[in-house]
Amino acid sequence: MSALSAHSTTPFSGQGIRVGVFDSGVGGLSVLKAIRQAMPLADLIYVADSGFAPYGERSDAFISERSNEISGFLQSQGVHGIVVACNTATAVAVHELRQLWPHLPIIGVEPGIKPAISQSRNKKIGVLATPGTLASQKFKSLVTRHEADAELHLQACPGLARTIESGNLNRQELKTLIAQFCAPLKDAGVDTVVLGCTHYPFVANQLQASLGKDVYLLDTAQAVAKHTAAILQNRVITPSTDVTRGEVTFWTTGDPALLQQVAESWLGWQVVAHQMDSGQD
Repeated sequence: MSALSAHSTTPFSGQGIRVGVFDSGVGGLSVLKAIRQAMPLADLIYVADSGFAPYGERSDAFISERSNEISGFLQSQGVHGIVVACNTATAVAVHELRQLWPHLPIIGVEPGIKPAISQSRNKKIGVLATPGTLASQKFKSLVTRHEADAELHLQACPGLARTIESGNLNRQELKTLIAQFCAPLKDAGVDTVVLGCTHYPFVANQLQASLGKDVYLLDTAQAVAKHTAAILQNRVITPSTDVTRGEVTFWTTGDPALLQQVAESWLGWQVVAHQMDSGQD
């Protein structure tokens, strides 16, 4: 029995809860959308660190510094928990964040290799991820735990997150990158592919077309959202009784107009994005 079902017979709506969510850019919007569906009454604060995206091509020290900076900002906004909606930031910085703020739930994301193995028929699994995620010790440990259970094909995708970050999903450059990165997985005969970056679900249709209709794409956003609800439901102190929908606030270290445009296009929500100080000299 999950932590959620152990405490209630109905899903936790998020009433009385404030959740911080951050990513190197717009990719974490896929996780934000899933959290919104799981906890429609929660107040959500999203930070896109687009001024420094993508993290997958940055050093570990830089990613840790940015993750600390943004988590501090979210704490100042009174959040009850933080979702690190970035595979690379989770791999590099989530352990340090939990040490810095042990009282605050820090929820990370990681490529869903275990559920992919359960889903796969031929036990040939592809993983699409940033170079930073694949190079991290956390990811290497994940692979070590499961490499005996399946044939894993790890495909680094340099430049893919950066191209998606532009917001234009019809660019020829994007189509070229997708074809380039999917080709080795097709040649390997994988039947399940893990989307190991939160940017990638936004090009799931293009990935599916390139890999073939019989290949299953696995995105962990829904699982992360359910896990977040399970952890945060006990944080409610005095829930409001007149809330019909939680507020969602958007911040970015990049261009607020671009975040607003992309969020409205990808999510179908009315969005106002605010400029956040980068914290860099």
